Amino acid sequence: MDFSIPEELRMLRDSARRFVAEELMPLEAQYADQPDIPDDVRKRLQDRAKELGFWIFDLPEEYGGGGISALGMCLVFEELAKCNVPSFRAPTVFTPYLGPVLFRCNAEQQQQYLWPVIRGEKRTCFALTESNGGSDPSQMRTTAVLEGDRYRINGSKIFITGADKADFIQLFARTGQGPKGVEVTCFLVDRDTPGVSLGQSFELMSPDRPWELVFEDVLLPAGQVVGEVGGGWDLARGFLDMGRLIHGPKAIGRAERALELAISHANERKTFGEALAKRQSIQWMIADSTVELHAARMMTYHAAWKADQGLDYHFEASAVKLYADEMLVRVMDRAIQIHGGMGLSRELPLELMFRDARSRTITEGSSEMQRIIIASEILSRRGLVNRVQD
Repeated sequence: MDFSIPEELRMLRDSARRFVAEELMPLEAQYADQPDIPDDVRKRLQDRAKELGFWIFDLPEEYGGGGISALGMCLVFEELAKCNVPSFRAPTVFTPYLGPVLFRCNAEQQQQYLWPVIRGEKRTCFALTESNGGSDPSQMRTTAVLEGDRYRINGSKIFITGADKADFIQLFARTGQGPKGVEVTCFLVDRDTPGVSLGQSFELMSPDRPWELVFEDVLLPAGQVVGEVGGGWDLARGFLDMGRLIHGPKAIGRAERALELAISHANERKTFGEALAKRQSIQWMIADSTVELHAARMMTYHAAWKADQGLDYHFEASAVKLYADEMLVRVMDRAIQIHGGMGLSRELPLELMFRDARSRTITEGSSEMQRIIIASEILSRRGLVNRVQD
């Protein structure tokens, strides 16, 4: 087994690290606790990313992208996560928010939706979660009923990041009942379609500000279906697996910055004539954080390797999501403890990073849901339980 990072990916990582240090870090104090960065600032950063060859680095080459591997994506996201320029939006400096669903569009849909997003002319959002459940398709209440050659859609979605600025929505709705249970279908819905509206926004403990989307008798041509009718959950799972894998490098990058701050403070701060770093209790916190950070990194890189080999990484994505996000909470907690009162102060980025870390154990599938997925994967291999759909 080769545990080394290829030279070209090390160069990519180092370039991303310089970009973060030179372009993003100077903006942190101004925008860290904001839900987004202004459009003109994003445009300037995107133009700079294009000059450096970063733009759409993660897209397949046939779409004009860099064709970077999943491992390469992880290395870049680690660096981006070290900066608090809105952490939910930082990746849009290098690549538009897209998701794998749009690559499954037919040729006509690609011209109308995929390519405009790649060119930066349109924005999109991913609408799956509902108030009564996000991970269980049997609880989905948003319905799409076929009436002739159109679907009538009713329902609502919540906690949809970027819904307020999206030009169109990747919507998942219930279209029937099949042999395996609820059939879910993916639709492309323009935001200005009659019956589509924004509901309330949610002010969370993290800087993110997601929205509710409401659909009232929305009439949509059947040609707006992505893929097969009833095949929406498979499309969603592809989005969720990659999204959960990317939680790994995001957690690693933030945990690494928190640990570096804690080590620096422990070396500088003195109590009773000695540096904190000489106290065994502090040393143990630093040791535990270092070991857990290393474990999360190895898990993440292995899952990325499986993704790059075209292997099923559903189990690994959930394992990374579970362990890395919970690791981040523990590392952040120790870093704040080592800093004492200053760790709670907004003079340092730790309290913001802790709020963000705590939110990650719920978003894109809670820790409890990941444990269910992991257990069902293990037990289903022995024929003891059926595999859950998510």
